[in-house]
Amino acid sequence: MPPVVVARDLVKKYEDLTAVDHITFDIKRGEIFGFLGPNGAGKSTVIRMIQCVSPVTSGRLEVLGMEVGAHPREIKARLGVAPQDNNLDPDFNVVQNLTSYARYFGMPKDQAVRRADELLKFMQLEEKRKVMIEKLSGGMKRRLIVARALINDPDIIILDEPTTGLDPQARHLIWERVRQLKREGRTIVLTTHYMDEAEQLCDRLVIMEHGRFLMEGAPRRMIADVVGDCVMEAMEADDAAERYLRSRGQQVERSADRLYVYSNECRAINQEFRRLYPDVYSTVRTATLEDVFLRLTGRGLRE
Repeated sequence: MPPVVVARDLVKKYEDLTAVDHITFDIKRGEIFGFLGPNGAGKSTVIRMIQCVSPVTSGRLEVLGMEVGAHPREIKARLGVAPQDNNLDPDFNVVQNLTSYARYFGMPKDQAVRRADELLKFMQLEEKRKVMIEKLSGGMKRRLIVARALINDPDIIILDEPTTGLDPQARHLIWERVRQLKREGRTIVLTTHYMDEAEQLCDRLVIMEHGRFLMEGAPRRMIADVVGDCVMEAMEADDAAERYLRSRGQQVERSADRLYVYSNECRAINQEFRRLYPDVYSTVRTATLEDVFLRLTGRGLRE
């Protein structure tokens, strides 16, 4: 089965700024594909090109077998987009925001109402059907934006930073709905700067920085390849403790107040370390995508 998105040597420039710098990727039908990285990494720029709202500077980009520059109208009709900004219409209530949006796709009114009711139930908003937008919480607004993205039964669903600023309960509800959409065979393109979100949801992802790909693959495979099974942290360790850990031949990083040891044998290392340095607090935890990102990019702040 051919990929639903094909990008080859893709570039996007804004005058002297290169926002996307010669990237190549495929997105398979039925997978959740993520773009992970900090603000300004180029994630949303890639999404805007896939949406056909920002022209490609150079390279090739095809969506659903169509070149974005030649078939923007046909591509847009088959996409569902949940932008990171709240662009709901404050003059309409909840259900009207869905039914009015359905008109862009030529949907008959009775069909639009039925579809809107289905989606409100799917996103647990049916009790807010007649509520005005200003009365909704932030989590409810995000759920409504996701529901709106599904109104046209799209082939590809684009979720741009879908849970930014939400509380844990709202985040997890959206995660559950994203997983359900995948089970239905939907293709989902996700951008996020939350490492745990990408690890929880994505089948495959790319880590971006400064418009380039640092790494691509399945989350658990990336963690295993870059970090290992686990991470040991030693808080406020002195130079002698650091020399000891490095003498074990392990990957060791120092931050302002702690050492990070990356290994598949953290528990054994930590047991011996505690015997030799009982006054240094240390702990072992499971490795995460955040460890991968920090290993690839460093721990310094980026402006």
